[in-house]
Amino acid sequence: MTELPAGAVDVDLHPMVPGLSALAPFLPAFWRDQIAMRGLEGFDSASFPPKAPKTVRPDWRPAATFDDLRDQALDRWRVARGIVTPLYGVQLIFNEDMAAAFTAALNDWTRVEFLDRDPRLAASIVLPMFNTEHALAEIARLAPDRRFVQAMVLAQGEVPLGRRHNWPVFAELERLGLPLAIHAGSAWRNPATSLGWASWHFEDHAAHQQAFQSTLASLITEGVFRKFPKLKVVLLESGVTWLPAFLWRLTKTWKGVRFEIPWVDRPPAEIVRDNIRLSCQPFDAPDDAETVLRVMDHLGSDALLMWASDWPHWQFDGDPRLLAGIGPDLARKIARDNALATYTRLDAEVPA
Repeated sequence: MTELPAGAVDVDLHPMVPGLSALAPFLPAFWRDQIAMRGLEGFDSASFPPKAPKTVRPDWRPAATFDDLRDQALDRWRVARGIVTPLYGVQLIFNEDMAAAFTAALNDWTRVEFLDRDPRLAASIVLPMFNTEHALAEIARLAPDRRFVQAMVLAQGEVPLGRRHNWPVFAELERLGLPLAIHAGSAWRNPATSLGWASWHFEDHAAHQQAFQSTLASLITEGVFRKFPKLKVVLLESGVTWLPAFLWRLTKTWKGVRFEIPWVDRPPAEIVRDNIRLSCQPFDAPDDAETVLRVMDHLGSDALLMWASDWPHWQFDGDPRLLAGIGPDLARKIARDNALATYTRLDAEVPA
């Protein structure tokens, strides 16, 4: 593996919400009262419970505070800028008004507990995507704070993401120059697989790749990037090596039936190279230079990948490194330059 250069940009950090009580100070009085009246005090919707053995690396527990993030990630790896995206199950709430309130509280918790404490940090606007008006309102509320550098939704939502009712959100993000991040995860409105509900976590975990493929196909075939050509979409924790084979099949099929979607007027692979970026954690390939360089060749662009640690999750041991076999120029692009080009609100240096 290639050593991580100093001054890297980490595009996927996950501070953990310690519990619903942490969000209570950021909720309107009505929704704070609802926590007690509905008996939600013990409710914990964390996507990655800190005490689960396969959630957080043992040496990174509890990974719930700013001090943990600073000591275990920012300082340890000499990170210049880091983007925090808490994964807390506000997407599980069916009541749209409650979901909007809890999502806003989550974003405010991130701002106070992390952004206000270190100028190296930026954040994602977690969107209440089941209601377009609520999503637009949250963008309008937080976009003036330039420390929020993207918006975030989960890969497995209620309907395919490219549907036209989501287009006002895409239009606003394009206008503001904010990328849309799609992170691995589910709102549990539908089974994680196309065949129904899985029996084991192993099956569910592997099914995330299917979700990213379906979401990407939806965005392309619905014409999102024809309508919003400047919109950047970032796939977080999607893996990487599935993309070339999927694009080959998508392009092959497009050539045969593109008469039904005339607005897709160029090959999907070209659209992906212009509008899609991926985090390279996990980089789901053997750790040898020959394989890595073959994958990079199949991707067809050195601008697609951005480095992420995925702190504090357990998928790797030791300090994170870059892909085997890549030279210093490509290492700098993946670790720093590609992120700065994608996130136009990020300064090249840490702000004062």
